[in-house]
Amino acid sequence: MNKNPQDLRKTTIYRNFTDYPSGSVMICQGRTRVLCTASVEDKVPSFLSGSGRGWLTAEYSMLPGSTLQRKERDIKKGRQDPRSVEIGRLIGRSLRASLDLSKLGEHTITIDCDVLQADGGTRCASITGGMVALSDSVARLMGSGALAENPILHKVAAVSVGICAGVPTLDLDYEHDSSADVDMNVVMTDGGGLVEIQGTAERAPFARDKLLEMLDLAAKGIRELFKAQESAAVLAVQS
Repeated sequence: MNKNPQDLRKTTIYRNFTDYPSGSVMICQGRTRVLCTASVEDKVPSFLSGSGRGWLTAEYSMLPGSTLQRKERDIKKGRQDPRSVEIGRLIGRSLRASLDLSKLGEHTITIDCDVLQADGGTRCASITGGMVALSDSVARLMGSGALAENPILHKVAAVSVGICAGVPTLDLDYEHDSSADVDMNVVMTDGGGLVEIQGTAERAPFARDKLLEMLDLAAKGIRELFKAQESAAVLAVQS
């Protein structure tokens, strides 16, 4: 990774990447590429039926050609990859934190995150890109009259951070992620609130001051990601 350890990889977000979902985003972060789509259904899980509240859920998968060696499809294994399930739940929790579900009505929004190319940080890119797809989906619902109020309370974004060879490092690619002394994923709102922190000492325990240093570095990177969300380009339609 040829960048300053305290910098983000180049991040570009393209909106309206495919035609059919109500929100469709391609996020490119370094060599990582994730397609994030938002689909709306006029129903909710049974535990919310009749409540007037909506729901958001997410699914995550890595496509067969997303890694150097082909990744086998889950259907051939007869079960979902546990890692993909765990990441899907993280994405869902993170994006639900952006919403007032009581203003969503009895709609379910599903955010699908499909990794086309993986070079570290795929779960964080999925959250950051998924937020843009969610925003576009909500805008369409409001434009159609299906929603009276905007249910989005906050924007959210996520970034990885770690300690690599003793140096606090932002936005880890695979090379750094696989060799980091500490690896952490941080999800924050645009108001600076923490949504989720996932951190692990891969070798030896680390000091509390290092945790605070990494959180400050993550916050810096996430502020830049909010700018990338705001400046997301609309993909030109090819006729």
